[in-house]
Amino acid sequence: MPTLRIALAQVNSTVGDISGNATAIRHWSREAAGAGAHLVAFPEMMLTGYPIEDLVFRNSFVSASQQALRTLAADLAADGLGHLAVVVGYVDADGPAATSADATPGTGRRDASALLHGGAVVATYFKHHLPNYGVFDEDRYFEPGTELTVVRLGGVDVALTVCEDIWQAGGPFTAARRAGAGLVVNINASPYELNKDDVRLPLVQRRAAEAGATVAYVNAVGGQDELVFDGDSMIVAPDGTLLTRAGQFTEELLVHDLDLPAADAAPNAPGETDAAAPAFEQAIDDDMAVTVVTVDQALSPLTGRRDGGIADRVADEAEVWSALTLGLRDYVNKNRFPSVVFGLSGGIDSAVVAAIAVDALGPERVVGVSLPSGYSSEHSKDDAADLAKRTGLDYRVQPIQPMVDSFLANMSLSGLAVENLQARVRGVILMALSNQEGHLVLTTGNKSELAVGYSTLYGDSVGGFNPLKDVPKSMVWQLARWRNTQGDPPIPENSITKAPSAELRPDQKDSDSLPDYAVLDPIIKGYVDHDLGRAELVAAGNDPALVDRVLRMIDIAEYKRRQAAPGTKISGKAFGRDRRLPITNGFREGQSL
Repeated sequence: MPTLRIALAQVNSTVGDISGNATAIRHWSREAAGAGAHLVAFPEMMLTGYPIEDLVFRNSFVSASQQALRTLAADLAADGLGHLAVVVGYVDADGPAATSADATPGTGRRDASALLHGGAVVATYFKHHLPNYGVFDEDRYFEPGTELTVVRLGGVDVALTVCEDIWQAGGPFTAARRAGAGLVVNINASPYELNKDDVRLPLVQRRAAEAGATVAYVNAVGGQDELVFDGDSMIVAPDGTLLTRAGQFTEELLVHDLDLPAADAAPNAPGETDAAAPAFEQAIDDDMAVTVVTVDQALSPLTGRRDGGIADRVADEAEVWSALTLGLRDYVNKNRFPSVVFGLSGGIDSAVVAAIAVDALGPERVVGVSLPSGYSSEHSKDDAADLAKRTGLDYRVQPIQPMVDSFLANMSLSGLAVENLQARVRGVILMALSNQEGHLVLTTGNKSELAVGYSTLYGDSVGGFNPLKDVPKSMVWQLARWRNTQGDPPIPENSITKAPSAELRPDQKDSDSLPDYAVLDPIIKGYVDHDLGRAELVAAGNDPALVDRVLRMIDIAEYKRRQAAPGTKISGKAFGRDRRLPITNGFREGQSL
């Protein structure tokens, strides 16, 4: 039985930075070769970054990807790595984009995987299953592949697949069973959601059983706008045994030795799927054609035995914190901002944003500005100063009352207009600092506030990125308490325990305008994340009048969310790419038809 040493390159790419991504592929390929690997696999669209969105419609971009792939193959050989099989994702095309008047059915842009060896592109595969849900729009961008590519490498049959191919039964994995493949390599750019790692392992086990083959699943790591990729690469045997698994949110090379069956034309026996598999998955077949490409090179002898090990799983809070810090770090660094600035009020939201920013970037790149008004409490100002001392960030104080008074001396405002004026003056100051010093402004609103519109447009919503955009208020407190257990606590206890308040009028509390967050957040989750209607929310035990009130607040705040800053997605349905509703919308839950 041949032994294949495989390396899964769980690494970070940047959308559009084709040359930088190619450099990273060469670097990690050298690392893999140094570890004695016969094959190294990189994530989906590693060469171009993912998702490329409407860049796919530019002929210049697609041509650059195709040329870079050929150049990369030659460069790897020039690096002395021609003996190494390198699986890399890129964008290809065999015709105009589907949006073109010249488009031909069955051709177009392709989400592709290629195997590079000996200075050449020796095999390609086009993604078969195209996701068109949640954050994915791949039916808009790509044409599906109809053939499975199997590479016969050193006497072992290796099938190439891409991301969504593993999330659906049938197609490539069924074809891999018919082809008798010993190994299926699945390259991914699978975005993070809380506890998604709990879903992946049973999924890979089902596909391994379907293919009757070992499955090597490699996933990207890093942030791209609102998405963050958490890695969690793994290899699973045909019987479902987890052989090795990488950590989350870390760049690493997972190297593992696999004893695989020798290549032959006999189909693999179908395996038994686990109890979690839908029954229909066991009955699906497919007539995908199979193309076999032979690489004429024997597997080099190995010294010793490599076992990649199985990384420990982490607590939910650690998962989310890692996602938020990585998402912010990559947004700042990939967009070349030198630093960030935000309003540091002493409240829980700005305190958690401060801790995330310091963990992500270091205190020397974080500016927190206290912006007290005449209604700001002494304890809030003290809490802001305390956090700054604990974290070492650049702390500044800029009172806003003189500026507010100047407005009020020239305009007749009262009530809510005065409250919003204070928030907007703060926004003007933060944007001025951004313009003057080059900082990226962070906004600090949480998902609960965004849901019900509890924010001031062009005030506290001002910012280029929002680390808490997809974090409910209840989770903000949970994260704060968890982070304070990890080494020196950055967040003052008073910021965690005091009642939340915008402090825009005397003795103001969030509870003056909103239900208790412990009651509000489950309603928001049901309506926003799970698309539950009024009747279902009431049946879950919520007060009907409260449900009506909350749903109305959510519905009428759509215009605010449409103008909100991007922020890291951590839930199954985040505001933005995940949830697309019309602003002008006359439908209301529970209305008479």
